[in-house]
Amino acid sequence: MLDLETIIYKLQRTLNNRLQNIGDTMISGGVDNMEKYRYLLGQAQAIQITIQDISNLLENKEQKDEQRDTTNVVKFGERSTED
Repeated sequence: MLDLETIIYKLQRTLNNRLQNIGDTMISGGVDNMEKYRYLLGQAQAIQITIQDISNLLENKEQKDEQRDTTNVVKFGERSTED
């Protein structure tokens, strides 16, 4: 079974490939009517939003991991002022 990081990496790669394919189709003249153009544009926007959402979720996880790591730090040389 694949771990979560591998699944996320493969999902991001797949989404980026789909976005590239849509862009290639639009640039190379593969759109012959406005309906198809709007459809592809909508697909591209949805993929971009999904990629950004995944990125935002990963940032939050990284920030939480960093905060969790700093709570276990032992600070030497600090004394309490309460005596």
